[in-house]
Amino acid sequence: MFRARLGAIFAGADVRVCTAFWLFGILICIYLLLDHSANRKPGLINNVLYVIILSAALDLVGPNVPKAVVLLADIIPSFLIKLCAPYFIHLVPYWLRIILFAVISSWGMLLIALAPPYTDGGTITTKMAGVVLASLSSGAGELSFLGLTHYYGSFSQAAWGSGTGAAGLIGAAYYSIATTSIGLSVKTSLLASSFLPLIMLLSFFLMLPRRLLRRATSLQNHNADVEHEEGNDDFSDREDHGLLAEPLSESTASLKSFEPIYLINQSVAPTLLFPLNETPFTEYRSFYPTYATIYQIGVFISRSSLPFLRLPYLYSMGLLQCLNLALVILQALSMILPSIYLVFALIFWEGLLGGLVYVNTYAKVSDEVPEAQREFALGAVSVSDSAGISLAALVGVVGGVEEGLCGWQVGKGRDWCRRL
Repeated sequence: MFRARLGAIFAGADVRVCTAFWLFGILICIYLLLDHSANRKPGLINNVLYVIILSAALDLVGPNVPKAVVLLADIIPSFLIKLCAPYFIHLVPYWLRIILFAVISSWGMLLIALAPPYTDGGTITTKMAGVVLASLSSGAGELSFLGLTHYYGSFSQAAWGSGTGAAGLIGAAYYSIATTSIGLSVKTSLLASSFLPLIMLLSFFLMLPRRLLRRATSLQNHNADVEHEEGNDDFSDREDHGLLAEPLSESTASLKSFEPIYLINQSVAPTLLFPLNETPFTEYRSFYPTYATIYQIGVFISRSSLPFLRLPYLYSMGLLQCLNLALVILQALSMILPSIYLVFALIFWEGLLGGLVYVNTYAKVSDEVPEAQREFALGAVSVSDSAGISLAALVGVVGGVEEGLCGWQVGKGRDWCRRL
């Protein structure tokens, strides 16, 4: 019975399409996560790089620079490209975009890996330049691949969502295992990751059935020519704008729940510390990457849930994330949770909620936006999560959230945040 039901859920799924989009999701995010990891010193493919960057934040900038600085360099370029690119990126064919994304991502990781570490007197300028390049590639890649799912059906979108979730898990785990368990240097770990975009090229040019894309593109061009000849361009634009307004507005509001998520992850989580004898750790620098990994496990599970679970109402997710933010701030101030394992559970819950919002928002766009405008809408909506994340980073840096919480803890005799 269970096998029959599972077969019915995945009826019509193309293994090549699903595998390709799963890898796209990993590759678009993993570099940013690798870059952030390289900014940490404790311590798959577009999104994996994103995760690796975030996980390496301390190694990149040192313990005295707020981790949110890395987040700003990681997110703002992505936000700006997502804000502008939907209006012109369709002029660049997908095959050329993929090549550009791969080259820029690898270049960014090489800059990060080859720059001297802060412990050797190196500055963060070159490393931040690498983070910016990875961010630009990730932002343009995300809106492009989301738009591409329009041509390959709902299973491609489900696979993409699962891949972005796996990116977080693979990226965070990769950096932690490489630098802590295996003992590789930060430079070696990041150099190895610079070759990951090759998988993106192989997935697009060898695995993905591109005949569907060529056929759809040809049909779109034909329809555009017909509309132009009949003089319906202006009317069609006005009509499409009205049809897009409501679903895009609702989707944008849903994705803004990423603001409290990243405020937690980048500004509050580094201060969620306990005495070492009450934890499974032997050093304080192990807390933050562990929280990141637990969060990514929750994200992976929920971003892989789209074929099984669809949520019609998403606004409540933002309210729940605000409640999570309030709880972790109280924990940092007063230690209201007596065990680190309760904090682990809270971080896992945060990841589950964030992943559900992400995949269900894009599914809602696919369901409600007219087909002719769906490719544009899927890419355009992606700007809202970057906007929320950018705002969280600004609040973290300008508001001095992490420094303020750490200073409060030191004043109360808990100087653990100074021992990272």
